[in-house]
Amino acid sequence: MLVLGADTSLPLLSVALLRDGLLIGGIVLEGKFSRNEKLLPAIDWLLTEANVDRHDIDLFASTRGPGSFTGVRIGLATMQGLALALGRPLCAMSTHEAIAPESRRVVIVDDAGRGEFYVSLFDDGREVIAPRLATRDELEAIDGERLAVSDFIQRENVAAACARRAQAIEQRGDGERHRDITPIYVRLAEAEVKLQQKA
Repeated sequence: MLVLGADTSLPLLSVALLRDGLLIGGIVLEGKFSRNEKLLPAIDWLLTEANVDRHDIDLFASTRGPGSFTGVRIGLATMQGLALALGRPLCAMSTHEAIAPESRRVVIVDDAGRGEFYVSLFDDGREVIAPRLATRDELEAIDGERLAVSDFIQRENVAAACARRAQAIEQRGDGERHRDITPIYVRLAEAEVKLQQKA
């Protein structure tokens, strides 16, 4: 199975191409700015270097947050567009699910700013607590080994992790449960907060 994965929710944008779980190639770029200008060129470069025609891709995989509001939308829209154009499925998952190990009880932690954290809990790869906003005290009350997203992105390609998880999901027949491409924002956008305050 040939899988193209992408993550645009985090400070480092990543794209990866895997065949039967083995990494063919991957790209990691600074992704805080101009994700919309970087994602498609990165995909095109990766496919060209790997000598892979996009029509040969069997499955697209994308994270859907939490993370950058704009980044999440860009990644999902791009990957959904490719999947629809080529008549292939898109497997979408939380950024936390993409990096959660298949074994061990792990608390995924990411800095959400304003003294808060995006937190989720996975036990042997199963989501126990979906990504949510937590204070430091709430985070410390959750039992499990900590996995900081900021550490993970320094040593691993998030898109490759997403693609591997997507292949496993499809192969066990759970793909339909991962067709939802609704962004996982957890927190309201700044503009939405201001609108609520005015109302």
